Amino acid sequence: MSATPTAWPELAGTRLEPCPGDALVVVDVQRDFLPGGALGVPEGDRVVAPLNRCSALFEQLHLPIVLTRDWHPADHCSFYAQGGPWPPHCVADSAGAGFAPGLVVADDAHIVSKATRSDADAYSGFQHTGLADWLRDRGCRRLFIGGLATDYCVLATVRDARNQGFDVVALRDAMRAVDVQPGDGERAQGAMVAAGAVLASVDEVAGASA
Repeated sequence: MSATPTAWPELAGTRLEPCPGDALVVVDVQRDFLPGGALGVPEGDRVVAPLNRCSALFEQLHLPIVLTRDWHPADHCSFYAQGGPWPPHCVADSAGAGFAPGLVVADDAHIVSKATRSDADAYSGFQHTGLADWLRDRGCRRLFIGGLATDYCVLATVRDARNQGFDVVALRDAMRAVDVQPGDGERAQGAMVAAGAVLASVDEVAGASA
């Protein structure tokens, strides 16, 4: 699902070391999106370790960490019963809406709840959340983004981040795709690059900080 570093020439010359002005955005790493969950993403649990590694680095550097989450009402418009495309998932205050077991949530992490209204869906962490202003208020100019799922909420968040004027490093080994159609995840990563994001692995980011 992920390309090798040599497949992405735009990485050459890119400074990957996190520094002031950077923030980490972890997208929707919730129980219902893990294998066996209500809307499980294949291998979704495998994003936890690389995201924890990246989170530890950002916490050590005292850089902002954001975690987005679906936080739906029980009658949300995206659910089958309301004519939507998905089974019920991530209902507010349910066990399935909780963050993935083992995912480290820093004490000062900023939690962004999205799609909280029955009549409006939101794939992006920026949709009706005030996230862009929150980041700008803290001087953030570049975002490192990973999570679930590559071809839906991660892609939408990356695109909106670029549209809001943020530089983006998409953490290609810290995301997994639904792949409703085979190859959707790879196409989504290509769309991120087309939007102006840089794809990098957590190893590359950590190595740049060593």
